[in-house]
Amino acid sequence: MANVSRKSQACPLIKIEPTEELFIVSFPESARDNTDIKVESVIEPTLYQLYDFADEIAYTPESALHEGLGMVKTLKVAIEKIELGSSKLRKDVWLREIDSLLNQVGPTTMIAICGATGAGKSSTINALLDVDVVPTSGMRACTAVVTEIAYHAAPTIDANVSFLSEAEWREELIVLLDDLKAEGGNLKRTTDLRGDVEVAWHKIHAVYPSITLPQLAKMTVDQMLTCDTNITRVFGTTRKISVQDSRSFAEGIATYIDSSMDQKRRGKKDKTQKNKSKKTNASDNLVLSTEEKKDHDVALWPLIRQVNILCNAQALSTGAILVDLPGVADINPARNRIAKDYMKKCNCIWILAPITRAVDDKTARDLLGEAFRLQVMMDGNYDAHTITFIATKSDDITCSEVISDLDLEDDTVLKEIESRITLCTEETTELKLKKVDAELQTKTISEQLEQLQVFLQQCQIHKMALANGKTFTPQLTATAHQVTQSVGKKRKNTRRGESGPAKRQKSSTGENSEDDHDGDMDVDDTHGGQKSFEEEQEEHEKEDTQHDDGIENEPEEVTVQILSAKIDDTQQAIKAGSKQLDDARKAHMNVTNALENLQRKETEARRDQSTFCSLKRSEFSCNVLKEDFRVGLKQLDDTAAEEQNPDSFDPTQNLRNYDEIDLQVFTCSSRDYVRITGRIERDGDPSCFSNVKDTGIPALQQWCHQLAVGSQLRAAKQFHSQLRMFANSVRVYADGIGDVVVADSEALRKKWESVEGGLKQFKLSAMNIKVDPYGEPTGITPRLVKDFGACVERCVSDLQGLFRDGLEDKCRAGAVDAAKGAVQHVDEFAGSMHWNTYRATLRRNGSWHRDLNAELLIPFTRNIASSWSKLFESDLFAPLSSAITECVDRMLADVEASATTGLKDRACARRSDSQEEARLALGRIIKVVEEALVQEQKEISRCLAPHVQTELIDGYELAAGQRGKGSVTRQKTVFHTYVATHKHAIFDGGAEVLLNRLTAAAEAIGKAVNELLRELAEKVEVSISVLWEGMPDDLRVRSQIFQSVSQMLDQLAMWSQAAERVSLAS
Repeated sequence: MANVSRKSQACPLIKIEPTEELFIVSFPESARDNTDIKVESVIEPTLYQLYDFADEIAYTPESALHEGLGMVKTLKVAIEKIELGSSKLRKDVWLREIDSLLNQVGPTTMIAICGATGAGKSSTINALLDVDVVPTSGMRACTAVVTEIAYHAAPTIDANVSFLSEAEWREELIVLLDDLKAEGGNLKRTTDLRGDVEVAWHKIHAVYPSITLPQLAKMTVDQMLTCDTNITRVFGTTRKISVQDSRSFAEGIATYIDSSMDQKRRGKKDKTQKNKSKKTNASDNLVLSTEEKKDHDVALWPLIRQVNILCNAQALSTGAILVDLPGVADINPARNRIAKDYMKKCNCIWILAPITRAVDDKTARDLLGEAFRLQVMMDGNYDAHTITFIATKSDDITCSEVISDLDLEDDTVLKEIESRITLCTEETTELKLKKVDAELQTKTISEQLEQLQVFLQQCQIHKMALANGKTFTPQLTATAHQVTQSVGKKRKNTRRGESGPAKRQKSSTGENSEDDHDGDMDVDDTHGGQKSFEEEQEEHEKEDTQHDDGIENEPEEVTVQILSAKIDDTQQAIKAGSKQLDDARKAHMNVTNALENLQRKETEARRDQSTFCSLKRSEFSCNVLKEDFRVGLKQLDDTAAEEQNPDSFDPTQNLRNYDEIDLQVFTCSSRDYVRITGRIERDGDPSCFSNVKDTGIPALQQWCHQLAVGSQLRAAKQFHSQLRMFANSVRVYADGIGDVVVADSEALRKKWESVEGGLKQFKLSAMNIKVDPYGEPTGITPRLVKDFGACVERCVSDLQGLFRDGLEDKCRAGAVDAAKGAVQHVDEFAGSMHWNTYRATLRRNGSWHRDLNAELLIPFTRNIASSWSKLFESDLFAPLSSAITECVDRMLADVEASATTGLKDRACARRSDSQEEARLALGRIIKVVEEALVQEQKEISRCLAPHVQTELIDGYELAAGQRGKGSVTRQKTVFHTYVATHKHAIFDGGAEVLLNRLTAAAEAIGKAVNELLRELAEKVEVSISVLWEGMPDDLRVRSQIFQSVSQMLDQLAMWSQAAERVSLAS
């Protein structure tokens, strides 16, 4: 039978022809009359690529996982052929192991992209992906929803756009209507078009374009929700987009996530309506006519909960997922919750800020505010490996400022560039003068030729008139004669230097001469001896006039012969003039081309100057941002150290080596990257950079790729290790333990098997579990479960003790500090904003453009952040891991010790394999538990702000409910009084909530660990039970499985070698 191998991109398909091999197999007792029977071995078809040598493998984590899954499927097919009915426990454990392997997928690295409006997030994402999937706009913020972008191998760009539920939209509508209505239910004034009223109106009007503002003032939330059944059908649904190219996708997705689309549509119509009528009231601009209603389409962006995009972007191919967060000030509660949830789940954080503001605003030090920075620290993400800073818009450069600020005047590279610019400028000036001369000369000659053509025509008519005896009065004879003489002369442009004509000279006798003299020239001092073509032409005309004065004063008899001579002279003059015109035009074209080339050189030189200055600024900015990050980290460390030991705190002593902390900083120009790569048509030439590398985008793409590949490599290695151990267990089972005395194996079975009647009856219930004379369960699994339970109980108790000892005092002290500063902060908060904004914040329970609840907690979180971070960064489960390992080792040692002499060697070998299997399985369990605790601690650390908000709801409602004259002052006073009265209860209660949540988390972790460790106990028993279990009776199946699994283990060994080769190379 030929092997069927799955096609791989790494190398061509390998087909293995059937082979016949002979080997010795062992049989159960009933079949041992004829040992050493020769059995034909046939390798089963495989669902993975086969290699002859490790060097043939083009190793990537993705290919390792992909081929590993093929091996698991092949193994599953082989196992299904074994009759495991005699061992239910083995069947359960093996199927569970297969499911575990099949359900493993490549790990992902979630990157949260944060930055203020105008930071260039969307443009940077599009450049990073080389695909336009996020709309950009220079007018206003575009991204109004959370957008998750991940990789898929398909050539299409797909998206799922999910919408708010009706309850979520109702929750927001209530607040929006309150923003629009004044105390008496009338419309508020909208003099500030960027204020809260306008924001509320734009969101409502986008969804309900047919409703005017006066109508809205009389409507309830229920009426609005039912006024458009098309909108009602959208609630809670998901729309899918799938297109082939980025342009189509950008147009389609912008309809949903671009908050400026409705404004753009409205803008076109507003221009046509601009001068039709005058506004008499501030709210008139929000009232639509019937015709205007028809022009407005429904915009769904206010109803979007989230957008998930899949695209074939190489930067994401290793498992990176970008999450574009709209900002912490989104007034929609549902989207705000989604953004906060993503911040909990993210593995990395990218902070974006324009390079022109990044250094001055101390963005790397402050990290978008102290509350954000403390939360990141508590999440365990405040380090240089997790945070990346991206300074955007590096093409926005003013060279003179950079040169002055960074003292670059004496830089040799810059001097060379500036000398090129200076030379180009000087040569450009000269060429422009030459171009003017050439244009004037061309124009003059053209005009002269036109006059000659007219004169020639007149002479010809005059000649015909004389020949016919008719009278003719010439009109242009004198002028034409001068032109003929002028054009007929060959003038030399004798110049000193590169520009300016030489002055025409007279002879010493004072008589006019038609010949040019090259020597004894009069020099015009005003032009440094140089004259333009215009001046030279004036002198020629003057000479020609003087020369012709005597001719014009004498009457001339006109005959046919004279006219014929004039015609001949004029034709010769036209011919000579045409040649002069061609020469002048060629000269003009040459000057123009030279000027264009020179301008290109100057543009390149100036771009080189911009690139040089931008790169120097980037280098300086990177160093400053790195140092600012170190300063910010040191401030946090010092604050924590001072609070822990105020008497012994020494600010001059560093708590860690801050010089080793190297924040990843990138400076990028997405605009020039797009222009250089030519991805967008009609976008012009790059303004600063000439090559792609200098834009910083390729480096950022590589960093994105690198961030995720590490976890993929670790996952692939772990997957192959787990598969190798499982495959080896299957091979050992198929191979059997050889010739043993039945009584010896039965003795082990009786002592260590967990259930009566053998593992085929396995089910840990009171009906069939084996017990000792004292009623205690016996056997491997019950004993291990009992021992594991004791270990878990100690672990839970230890965790709760660590939480109390490490955090309780900090929480109590933090509550005191928060209560102490609460009233003052509330007053400062109220005084820092317009009264209307303050009232809107009260209506939203303190969370809008700023989150008052989180700000009130800053003293609290400042007290616990460092201790919290250190506690959860420590190895909390190391004692549990050691205790479980000891239990397993002790159990396996007891099994080996109880084996008879005939089984000693085999028991020793199985003990070693079983220990290794248990170690790997325990490592996976500990990893799962650690990840669960990390997510739980992130959840718990965020429970304080909702707690404070809940405790202050009555205060918010009392203050927001103030109406009438003096209500602004009263609402501040009411809220001030409420906080002063309840502050201790609020923050003391918050400390208790936090500690109780941690205690409950430890208990929940304990329950989860117990379930996982029960599976581990069963796995250990299955592994060691080979010593007494019967083997399959079908010899052919056993031989096939043994050879198939052996082949698989050989392939896994090659993959390990390939992985090692890649690791060493990197």
